[in-house]
Amino acid sequence: MNKGKIIKLISNDYTVLSNDKLYVCKARGKFRNDNIKPLVGDIVVFDEENNYILEVERRKNSLIRPQVANIDQAIIVTSCKEPSFSSNLLDKLLNIIEYNNIKPIICFTKLDLLNSDELKEIKTIMNYYKKIGYEVYKNTDNIKDIFKNKISVFTGQSGAGKSTLLNRLDSNLNLKTNEISHALGRGKHTTRHVELIKFNDGLIADTPGFSSISFDNMTKEDIRDNFIEFNLYKDKCEYSDCMHIKEINCGIKNNNNILSTRYENYIKFINEKSNKY
Repeated sequence: MNKGKIIKLISNDYTVLSNDKLYVCKARGKFRNDNIKPLVGDIVVFDEENNYILEVERRKNSLIRPQVANIDQAIIVTSCKEPSFSSNLLDKLLNIIEYNNIKPIICFTKLDLLNSDELKEIKTIMNYYKKIGYEVYKNTDNIKDIFKNKISVFTGQSGAGKSTLLNRLDSNLNLKTNEISHALGRGKHTTRHVELIKFNDGLIADTPGFSSISFDNMTKEDIRDNFIEFNLYKDKCEYSDCMHIKEINCGIKNNNNILSTRYENYIKFINEKSNKY
């Protein structure tokens, strides 16, 4: 028996890293019977002679899409143009990542494509996210040190520049990139599987891009509680369990200190989760 970390999954082949050696393993049938799926990032016990995963250790967290476990931080790569900036997707990712007890880091890309008015608007948005407590970077910043001794996942919309950013950080990665599909208005998928890659004394994952995610396993209260700036003003609400939607004397509604798109996205997310409001 041996212990290691799953660093790659292609089809039903799990690549396990243990003592600087790689083992390509299959998962025991019992996992399917127990409705357990080993994920990239899992710490596993495996049979190194027969190449079978025998046990998955308890996870500290996991994401559904992309399917990866035991993450320290998630870098949300956010395009400013081609594809266009989506506050809805950014806020949805932030909310879900916060809920899963993963540190979110925002990295804005393609600022060079913006005109002066667009750049001014994006800088205002970036400053707001910094003000409420998020780490915010541009893709031209030197961000190598944030990966040290961390397991990091890259996520964001297709075509935002995840693989391009990773290649700029380390040209030896040589990850595949592709152009934007103008017919679809979004990027073409270039990453077909999840894989952890050694980088600057840590591990990073280049994961398939996506543009549609959901609040699986979250309640509308979870969505509310993971809009982090709401916690600054909730004591101004008349009710301790205020949902900040129709309640009287709410400290969140019409609060000029909260970015309008953040509150608008909150309402959309609640409606997505429940038609009650």
